Amino acid sequence: MSYDVIFIGAGPGGYVGAIRAAQLGLKVACVEGRETLGGTCLNVGCIPSKALLHATHQLHEAEHNFDTMGLTGAKPKVDWKKMLGYKSDVIGQNTEGIEFLFKKNKVDWIRGWAKVLSPGRVQVGEQTYDTKKIVIASGSESSPLNGVEVDEKTIVTSTGALELGKIPKKLIVIGAGVIGLEMGSVYARLGAEVTVVEYLDRIIPGNDAEVAKTFQRLLAKQGLNFVLGAAVQSATATKTKAKVTYKLRKDDSEHTLEADTVLLSTGRRPFVDGLGLNDLGIEMTARGQIATDAHYKTSVDGIYAIGDVIEGPMLAHKAEDEGMAVAEILAGQAGHVNYGVIPGVIYTWPEVASVGETEESLKDAGRAYKVGKFSFMGNGRAKANFAGDGFVKILADKDTDRILGAHIIGPYAGDLIHEICVAMEFGAAAEDLARTCHAHPTYSEAVREAALACGDGAIHA
Repeated sequence: MSYDVIFIGAGPGGYVGAIRAAQLGLKVACVEGRETLGGTCLNVGCIPSKALLHATHQLHEAEHNFDTMGLTGAKPKVDWKKMLGYKSDVIGQNTEGIEFLFKKNKVDWIRGWAKVLSPGRVQVGEQTYDTKKIVIASGSESSPLNGVEVDEKTIVTSTGALELGKIPKKLIVIGAGVIGLEMGSVYARLGAEVTVVEYLDRIIPGNDAEVAKTFQRLLAKQGLNFVLGAAVQSATATKTKAKVTYKLRKDDSEHTLEADTVLLSTGRRPFVDGLGLNDLGIEMTARGQIATDAHYKTSVDGIYAIGDVIEGPMLAHKAEDEGMAVAEILAGQAGHVNYGVIPGVIYTWPEVASVGETEESLKDAGRAYKVGKFSFMGNGRAKANFAGDGFVKILADKDTDRILGAHIIGPYAGDLIHEICVAMEFGAAAEDLARTCHAHPTYSEAVREAALACGDGAIHA
């Protein structure tokens, strides 16, 4: 079998890149060792976690807001097994959808785990395939932590956290990043006592500091407990419990916590096991990523890499964009990704979304900027829907008014951020958003008000 390009990995980068390459007339195959397509994102990541977040948010609404709206009756009971079944159905619908798209676009699915023998030759099982180009899109896996013994039953990664046999009474989350806070929220809503242990003195590192502070306060109101500035020394499972030992960085004092379940969520690392990269002499970065140039070429001619295995944020949509870009490059077009406009979203309630620069990064760069901010408490629809917590913050160049970044904590922030992304892609000024008519009443009016606040002032503040 011979192809124009073989993509290794059928996650968001690999499957999107394969479909795009096929649409552009190339003969394409995609290698995937899982029984289903979609990679970590669709099988044990983005999609199943959002299903559980959605289900538990409905539970929260029923427990806290239904009665206020005149919706009375018995409080719903949680059928955990049925909720996991709902999550599995969602996964199935999405993975089967990709399989349909492969057939529709004539992308061959080579089932199994790949090894790159040489430029132009990929081995899967006992079969060898010839190809003009190879794109490595093998994704990432949970990063280990010294002293933490993961068994995916009592001490789990995000994978095990999506399949717990029962709802824990107590859950310890190691790491206050996106995955830890999302899964912590799920189990807190289900009644677990959740404690988040974080090495740094703040949550969601890299995000806007004001957003992080507000976010922590709102999560604490929802029942999440935080131990910050704590270096985890060990996490071990006994017959019935798990024990986490940590040292506070401020005084080196040692402390111990016990729980039914421990979730390790301290980040992810590139998954390149078995690909044979060392034998090929492919250059790697100091952090274990595949080094590439601006066109996704590795140090070995004919081999490319995208997604979580290369530098940049480990986000499904970043991998998707790179998949389309590398497909267009291989088809002779000018593929491109604007890394300055890649949004990030945390799907808790309220949601957190960001794009572009933060106040901290602008201060570090010595760039003059202005801030336009608007609280959702001033938004009519948000108040009507028990969603008044949070705000929209827009950062614009002090002289040109060009939008440099935006940060939203509030209802459906992950959807609202994209209006600002489009504006930034076109080099828009805050005034451009401020002068754009927004339907009333909508959450998106808060974005317009924040843009107005970059100028003469918001109307409803």
